[in-house]
Amino acid sequence: MRIAAVLEEQGYTVWWDEDLPAHRPYSEVIEERLRSSRAVLVIWSAGAVRSEWVRAEADAARLMHKLVQLSIDGVLPPMPFNQIQCPALDGWAGDREDRKWRKIEASIAELVRGTGPVAPHQRPSEVSPAKQSVCVLPFVNMSGDLDQEYFSDGITEDLITDLSKVSALGVIARNTSFTFKGRAIEARSLGRELRVTHIVEGSVRKSGGRLRITAQLIDASIGHHLWAERYDRELADIFDIQDEISHAIVDALKIKLLPAERTAIEQRGTENADAYNLYLMARQHWAVGNDGDWDREELIIRICERAIDIDPSYANAWALMAIAQTQIRFRKGRKDVDGLPSAERALELNPHLAEAHAVRAWSLLEQERADEANEEVATALRLDPESWEVNRVAGKVLFLQGRLREAATCYAKASELMEADYSASGMLECCYRGLGDLEGSRRAAQMTLRRVEKALVNNPRDAAAMANGAGSLAVLGDHRKAREWAESALSLDPHNYILRANIACAFARELNDHERAMDLVEDTLIHLGQDHVRHVAHDPDFKALHQYPRFIKILDDARRRLAASK
Repeated sequence: MRIAAVLEEQGYTVWWDEDLPAHRPYSEVIEERLRSSRAVLVIWSAGAVRSEWVRAEADAARLMHKLVQLSIDGVLPPMPFNQIQCPALDGWAGDREDRKWRKIEASIAELVRGTGPVAPHQRPSEVSPAKQSVCVLPFVNMSGDLDQEYFSDGITEDLITDLSKVSALGVIARNTSFTFKGRAIEARSLGRELRVTHIVEGSVRKSGGRLRITAQLIDASIGHHLWAERYDRELADIFDIQDEISHAIVDALKIKLLPAERTAIEQRGTENADAYNLYLMARQHWAVGNDGDWDREELIIRICERAIDIDPSYANAWALMAIAQTQIRFRKGRKDVDGLPSAERALELNPHLAEAHAVRAWSLLEQERADEANEEVATALRLDPESWEVNRVAGKVLFLQGRLREAATCYAKASELMEADYSASGMLECCYRGLGDLEGSRRAAQMTLRRVEKALVNNPRDAAAMANGAGSLAVLGDHRKAREWAESALSLDPHNYILRANIACAFARELNDHERAMDLVEDTLIHLGQDHVRHVAHDPDFKALHQYPRFIKILDDARRRLAASK
């Protein structure tokens, strides 16, 4: 393809569907590439305008603010893309000095490099030298105990974060690297698939207070080790080990760290390994626990309290505890629990902690201070756009205001950052449906179902996963199985009211049983708090119920109960 060839001559790494690997679902790979790219060039033609796939991928790029578009046959882009500049490049023969091409190239350069177009007299290598790049594969848990998985995953995530702070090194995002967890990987094949120069892999064995960590750096072009080391240490040495691994990789790649990068790598949030271990444990419960199981939130709070007892200045533990407390206060309706003081304490310790700003946003919204809440959402996303927790909470705050397009962006990012999170992908499905993007809704439903099926392999009695799966099955047209899963989930966990709300969505939509949906909604509103009332009012899944006087009365009664309780 001429356009791809010209961009590659300019020093860009270009991926398009001719590079699809044969062994993976193409929709999954395309989604990964859309997320990991810095710019997405959509080429409109008469055929592309008619393609639901092209429109869906273009919309994903638009929502992520990385869309560049052109037309090759003079056709106008469909709505809403016709509101965005789209140069017509019909008849273009590859001339880099063509005015319209220069405009396209400038947009791509700004997104990818943060600069203007390449000057004609400069070679690509003089403008943007090819970075060395690395994929950190999930470290293997060798402890013989699945409950220790949180620790090996946490070390992997921290190593990805540390290496991402090195400006001269390209690092594959966590969401992509974790798709290879548990899979046998051949280094050269993976290097070609991800277009990386190096791969990091390792293992972790944790037994009591002892650690054995192995790590190795592999040249992906030849499959040979450049560096490898084994660390037999105490748990208390975990931060030293992480620093040594990061620095050893940088040294092996002959990269010179800037002073600010060296300092950033060595910042951990706490100097106490026991507090760090507890924080990772609590975060794992937040990531994979059942939504609506309030015991999960209580457990997270207890674990964070233990971490804070060890290190009272551990801002990350304060912020995670604040999220769990806020869940209980606003979703369950427990007025005796409040996450705002914990969030404020986290911000006293670290004013730039994005997760604490996200909790503050949620609290402000519940106080009917929407403008201030949205300012806090913007701050949180600016401080750490790669935080799974921030995107989950920001998505919730935006959804509760009916801002579905912005909420979809946050839920899409959260889904990308945590591959086990079926709740975020379920909310993404809901947002797409509310926006009228049925193809996007189907893609999100397929993603949710894949995640639910994995969760059910690990725990066949995971009722929350089954409830989310029932909704996805309904979207995908398998109504019989959707009903079976819905009834099974209700039987397994009859007092999980978030679960009942998710099932009500499916009955209100594709299953077309509006009375059953209203029965379930009424039950949830009796047992949950203000957050849930607001959620039901803005949830597009319940749009079909708005025609019923009974549904309006259910909402009004819930609002009156809450007003009386205040």
